Amino acid sequence: MTKRWLETAGMLVVLAGLACGPNKGAEPTQTPDPAPTHAATATDTSESTAGFQYPDAERVDVVDDYHGVEVADPYRWLEDLDSEKTGAWIAAQNEITFGHLSTLESRDSIRQRMTSLWDYERWGVPRRHGKRYVVSRNDGLQNQSVLYTLERLGDAPKVLLDPNGLSEDGTVALAGSGFSHDGELMAYGVSASGSDWQTWRIRNVATGKDLEDRLDWIKFSGVAWTKDNKGFYYARYDAPKSGDELEDLNRGQKLYYHVVGTPQADDVLVYSRPDHEEWGYGAQVTEDGRYLVIRVRIGTDPKVSVFYQRIPKGTAAKGKAKTVELLPDFKAGYAFLGNRGPEFFFRTDDGAPRGRIIAIDTRKPAGKREREVVPESSDTLRSASYVGKSLVLSYLENARARVERFDLSGKSMGQIELPGLGSVAGFGGKQAATETFYSYSGFATPGSIYRLDLRSGKSEVFREPKVDFDPADFVTEQVFYESLDGTKIPMFISRHKDVKPSADTPTYLYGYGGFDIAITPRFSVPDLVWMEMGGIYAVANLRGGGEFGEQWHQAGTKLQKQNVFDDFISAAKWLVKEGYTSHDKLAVGGRSNGGLLVGAVITQQPDLFGAAIPGVGVMDMLRFNKFTIGWAWESDYGSPQNAAEFKALHAYSPYHNLRKGTSYPSTMVYTADHDDRVVPGHSYKFAAALQHAQAGDDPVMIRIDTKAGHGAGKPTAKKIEEWTDLWSFVLDALDAKPTLRG
Repeated sequence: MTKRWLETAGMLVVLAGLACGPNKGAEPTQTPDPAPTHAATATDTSESTAGFQYPDAERVDVVDDYHGVEVADPYRWLEDLDSEKTGAWIAAQNEITFGHLSTLESRDSIRQRMTSLWDYERWGVPRRHGKRYVVSRNDGLQNQSVLYTLERLGDAPKVLLDPNGLSEDGTVALAGSGFSHDGELMAYGVSASGSDWQTWRIRNVATGKDLEDRLDWIKFSGVAWTKDNKGFYYARYDAPKSGDELEDLNRGQKLYYHVVGTPQADDVLVYSRPDHEEWGYGAQVTEDGRYLVIRVRIGTDPKVSVFYQRIPKGTAAKGKAKTVELLPDFKAGYAFLGNRGPEFFFRTDDGAPRGRIIAIDTRKPAGKREREVVPESSDTLRSASYVGKSLVLSYLENARARVERFDLSGKSMGQIELPGLGSVAGFGGKQAATETFYSYSGFATPGSIYRLDLRSGKSEVFREPKVDFDPADFVTEQVFYESLDGTKIPMFISRHKDVKPSADTPTYLYGYGGFDIAITPRFSVPDLVWMEMGGIYAVANLRGGGEFGEQWHQAGTKLQKQNVFDDFISAAKWLVKEGYTSHDKLAVGGRSNGGLLVGAVITQQPDLFGAAIPGVGVMDMLRFNKFTIGWAWESDYGSPQNAAEFKALHAYSPYHNLRKGTSYPSTMVYTADHDDRVVPGHSYKFAAALQHAQAGDDPVMIRIDTKAGHGAGKPTAKKIEEWTDLWSFVLDALDAKPTLRG
């Protein structure tokens, strides 16, 4: 394990005391010309385009053999994140990038408007724990939201945990929390600099004081308290030993039980599978306290297994309970909703690609224990909760939210009326609750919090933000266009009502397309600023996502991943053909798997776009599974160790498909030096190779943030600076003059 990553994880311990111009490019159905199989002899090269002298980036003779195909990796050295050579390259790149950004006239006005709009009170969705409500709130420009308690909804909030006090720059964030059944104790996790690694503590809710307990080496885990309030289940990895490699720490997760007031070394091992080190675990304790439900996953694959243990009184801490494999073999997706005695309720896509609700009587033998409660709908069931003796089901109807309530026999209790075209989240609570809360937001509708009376079925506003703009000034339409193979793809298009689309309209096209993640209408200050400046904001709901169920997801994975890129390229062509914009005024962006998307489309058809901003992207598709949790993405991407999947990966891998002498669009790659999910080496190598390949005059740069990670927990101040820089770069690249309407 490298020194810097050990320091990152160690920092968590101190502070606390788991989807990724114009030369003609190839048509999307064709395989782009592969990169040369051999790199040049090791040399220091300095690349340049019209006025930009890029840092020296040595090209070394590193070649790997994949199934008889030799593939060059000339920038392998940039994977060494701690070397002086990499550090010097990073410093030189940032000097050029921020030097360029400092010359852009729009930057100050964008920052001012971004700051002004971000400065509004934001509330989370309340949840009742014992005799109190717990809710998060940000007064506007706080780097991290604060956790509060309320005895009654009308009371003044009392601070429970303020993460802003954990670091001077707001880079330590609250990463998760879980409350005891009586609501008197809160286990909470914090992460530093955007790391996935977390340290967990326990706080007395009444006093706001922490207990002595401290739990380390945790990621991709919540906590599940036993009903006696004496402890909780959680999943963690073994502490590193001397000589451990970074990727070794992301296998072999184990499920433990922690007793409050005892050291972590005494925690009881509840379940592990040394013969299946790729398995990961999620724990839930049923509301009656009788069962521990274990959700077993393999990486990011939505297909899971479900096991359970009985929790007799007094034995939770002894780790001797029998594990029953209720739903083994990873054949479908299952989400446990709750139980009614021995009857377990699940949301599943087993036999229903768009989702349904089933109940399983654990007393009966397999084949006779399942009953269907709510059958599959024509809409996609994305979430469900068992609250107030009923089931609240949230659907996607062409990627926009619809919510319906059912009784436990499956009879509809009616739709929950929503304000418009948008997204919802929440609907948590106890099975006997008489109320629940949820949020609603849209492209120009900041998140409002609603209280739903479960007896009357009526909703009322709990908190509605006041933001410095008029939502009525913005319009959103949903269109459907054809991808290359004729598949109909939905796309949302939003703009200020005064913007009349034309070939001169700057347009930002965003996409993701992976890991069964649905991209739905949601409010974003940066997107609002873009629209205020006269831009069109377009979101394409690509295959690979979760908008239309598991078949839609699978149509964008492994050997079919090219469908995702075809969908995105087709969206760009449609926007131009229909007169919304022109290629020179079209920018594309995405993060993580969306960063891969942007990298792939600009290498396949670089002439289609005027600018590109790929963020924290997976750019080397032949080595992604060698770093941190990257192996877990093979469920979506496939493995380069498989011959057929290697061929598909090599055909679109952004890093391997850059062609020297090609004019690529103005591009700003952005990443963060502490990203331990998609390691920054992906972006470093892609940026170096792009600068080497670029033949046109458009700049290709990389912005490398410090003390930041993949995105979770990023302080407000860093978000404002990042998007100020990205929009300034894009506007300059598109030769667009912003007209801020605020």
